[in-house]
Amino acid sequence: MTAAVEVPEGLREQAELGPNWAAWLERLPALTTDLLADWQLSVDGEPMHGFCALVIPVRTPAGRACVLKVHLPDEESEHEHLALQRWHGNGTVQLLRADPHRFAMLLERLHEDDLEDLWDVEACEIVAGLYSRIHVPALPQLRTLTSYVDRWTTALAGLPRSAPVPRRLVEQAVSLGRDFVADPASVGTMIHTDLHYENVLAGDREPWLVIDPKPVSGDPHYEPAPMLWNRWDEIVDSGNVREGVRRRFHTLIDAAGLDEDRARDWVVVRMVHNALWAVEDAERAGRGLDADERDWITQCIAVAKAVQD
Repeated sequence: MTAAVEVPEGLREQAELGPNWAAWLERLPALTTDLLADWQLSVDGEPMHGFCALVIPVRTPAGRACVLKVHLPDEESEHEHLALQRWHGNGTVQLLRADPHRFAMLLERLHEDDLEDLWDVEACEIVAGLYSRIHVPALPQLRTLTSYVDRWTTALAGLPRSAPVPRRLVEQAVSLGRDFVADPASVGTMIHTDLHYENVLAGDREPWLVIDPKPVSGDPHYEPAPMLWNRWDEIVDSGNVREGVRRRFHTLIDAAGLDEDRARDWVVVRMVHNALWAVEDAERAGRGLDADERDWITQCIAVAKAVQD
């Protein structure tokens, strides 16, 4: 009988995020035990985790080193296996087996090294080179980027004037969002949507491979924003936020051959949406914004301003 896997404390703490999280975490040990037995996998290292997934180093009966990833059932990850199957390891981690009903995948094992320790410009060049490999025609099963942006834009239009987001930026993001929703070019390409420094790992087949997509049918110009807001302390420490953000932005669009104006507009929309969600989170909790949320909103505003002349 396969021994139960202990869920890391950092993941167990996510039970505080709500009843759905708590119920999934309660089921997780038995779920992983069943998967290990069903797929005849042996545990080959300490369990790891991301924000909403358990990752267990395992070996197949033939001795191949892999990882078993079990994800919180949610809309964002529902089609991850389809995207990885479509990419077939071309610039991405290779999918070996999937059970969509249990939100489980058996994946090629990569190294722990990511792009965090590389010079940010070099990391942007690597990610820009991966864009062209993963931006393929969208699968018909994927939700559309515009269906999300339409909903978020409606919410943004109702943001109170008292919210700590400049009204000019709010109105700009609403206008741009509506234009994008009406534009046929905003859909049709499979995009990752969360491609940043920690979602590219070193591999044996290739130096760097993409992991953890949140795929939708969208626009490649939607992709750069996470590369701007992550590793933020480095930009602040440089002493020139505008220059640091723009250096990353122009490296990405130049290396990837993206349209500068369209990519800039998407960055503005994404950053203002991020600020909106921080306000909504506080409202749902029935409280005012805490210090971290205020800092995050300030960061979002800084990025949105920095990419604009």
